[in-house]
Amino acid sequence: MRSAMQPGQTVTVFGAYGHTGRFVVAELRERGFVPVLSGRDAGKLRALAAVTPGAPEVRPASVDDPASLVRALDGADAVINCAGPFALTAAPVIEAALRAGIPYVDVAAEIEANLDTFTHFADRARAAGAVIVPAMAFYGGLGDLLATAAMGDWTVADEANIAYGLSGWHPTPGTRIAGTVSRERRAGRRVRYTDGRLQYHDDEATLLKWPFPAPMGTREVVGEFTMADVVTVPSHLSIPEVRTHMTAEAAGDLSAPDTPAPTAADENGRSDQTFLVDVVVRRGDTERRAVARGRDIYAVTAPLAVEAVHRILTGRTRTLGVASAGRIFDAPDFLRALSPHITLDPLPRQTAS
Repeated sequence: MRSAMQPGQTVTVFGAYGHTGRFVVAELRERGFVPVLSGRDAGKLRALAAVTPGAPEVRPASVDDPASLVRALDGADAVINCAGPFALTAAPVIEAALRAGIPYVDVAAEIEANLDTFTHFADRARAAGAVIVPAMAFYGGLGDLLATAAMGDWTVADEANIAYGLSGWHPTPGTRIAGTVSRERRAGRRVRYTDGRLQYHDDEATLLKWPFPAPMGTREVVGEFTMADVVTVPSHLSIPEVRTHMTAEAAGDLSAPDTPAPTAADENGRSDQTFLVDVVVRRGDTERRAVARGRDIYAVTAPLAVEAVHRILTGRTRTLGVASAGRIFDAPDFLRALSPHITLDPLPRQTAS
């Protein structure tokens, strides 16, 4: 059942002064929410508040201090966690959200951190009637929405491929730290989703040719460059093989230690990075495709997370508990709502293979 959004609803942003957090704060204001700035560094929070219209409230908090998290969420209608590594922050902030009785959304791209959220909080969240949406971001969220939209009326498929066509990738310091934590957790092994489960392995990465839609065209990609979609997509879609691939140039940027962080190229702080996400689901000899294009993978995470909060608070959800974007929301409708942040090809597009 839908309910009208109440004016001035408050959303705590944990990790508000980070690269993605700043985009989220700006998007919340644009959408009529009242952001509360939270995170462990009080000085950075005050500095952000000083340059943010409306002088938002500052509530310092640390994952090592549960009482501070309770204060940070006091009176809020929802919380968006933008502070990685999520292996360290997700559980404490979720605990605080459950105590406060408010929805939790995060932008985690870490495979293991997202898996932990599903594993450790699914039963408790469902029993409490709570809503927890992990990976509501470019990685894990957008791909899941596209895969769900591409499935259409299918209830099962044989495989899903999600190919990321990035013009380049200038990682933030947070991305690098989260990547290090993930690699340490899996002892340097790679991971894939095959035969209906996550499998860790030591196989070398392979280069493939992926036929991206025009104008990008066929590009070299790192095959099985595994992202959070291997957690979110199979959490609710019956697809035993889920693979994600990354353009070789972007993968090279990420692995190079001297690639600089992203820099603003417009008045909204977005970089000049462009992306194309090409999702193909296959059942037998039939393929269905969903394609999204846009600019700046960090900036586009903000409308994804904020639209999620808006839909949760207005009752436009399909389930309770821990759920991915494609499970809890009407995927085609959600994707259309992201205009003008992304451009979609018609949904779904079917081709015979």
